[in-house]
Amino acid sequence: MHFQSLFVPVNNNDQLHLMSINQNAHHQGIPILMIHGMVEDGRIFYHRSGKGLACYLAKQGYSVYVADLRGIGKSRPKIDKHSSHGQTETIVTDIPALINFVTAHSQQQKLHLIAHSWGGVNINACLLRFPKLAQQVLSGVYFGSKRRVRVKNLERFFKVELFWNRIGLLISQRKGYLPAKSLKVGSENETIKTHMQCVRWVKHDAWQDTDDGFDYALTAKNSTLPPIFYLAAVNDNALGHQSDVKLFMQESGSENSRYMLLGKKQGHLLNYDHLNMLTAFEAEKDHFPEVLKWLAAQQK
Repeated sequence: MHFQSLFVPVNNNDQLHLMSINQNAHHQGIPILMIHGMVEDGRIFYHRSGKGLACYLAKQGYSVYVADLRGIGKSRPKIDKHSSHGQTETIVTDIPALINFVTAHSQQQKLHLIAHSWGGVNINACLLRFPKLAQQVLSGVYFGSKRRVRVKNLERFFKVELFWNRIGLLISQRKGYLPAKSLKVGSENETIKTHMQCVRWVKHDAWQDTDDGFDYALTAKNSTLPPIFYLAAVNDNALGHQSDVKLFMQESGSENSRYMLLGKKQGHLLNYDHLNMLTAFEAEKDHFPEVLKWLAAQQK
């Protein structure tokens, strides 16, 4: 595996980090851009040892690019109380910059997009806002992606309702950002703006931008996104529950899309959860081959 850190400037201050992963030093395969979710970075997709979905797909000949969103991972500078960017900047500025960089760097006109959790929400919002950008996308693959959390159980109450929507938000407001790392609720911190905008989308049916009022839900009803493969895990009880993943799929427009639930009853080796659907050793035998088949089918 060849690993190379690339940096994409988005303004005079901020640079986004991309980990380029290839089987050889030449970028010859169709590009795949991977976008992580909240309170994590791109390492959810890869390990330097060669494990993870990014490495798996690179071994199959794809040119893989794994993003760290603004202020996260190896992106510069890191999030602190002075960071003013949020979800809107991710959707309007950063993801378009990443897509344009990847197509130019790989010298390919089109690419695939892969996301974990909230990364899928940010991507769909971006593609709905910028239809010309959506035309560059062959397909998407989303792991545990949901926008609204409507499932009702104890885990949802503690993780989402109590911490994310209430206690965590109070901490963000006091600190000026969400110190997820020191709170041990994630591997990366988030800005207060991102946190507040995410909470609003999680809680409310309306899918609108809080900065300029852009209506994503209405746009989705009048447009068609690229084909998307939505995967949910049977033991993901709150952060990407199967019913909430389906809800997100429906409101984004499910035309040309596919849904898969990962669990033993469905014929898989494990009852997967929100994280190990990407990190478990068994995933390479279980559903990573399904992802590979999906990508190949969208290239015909």
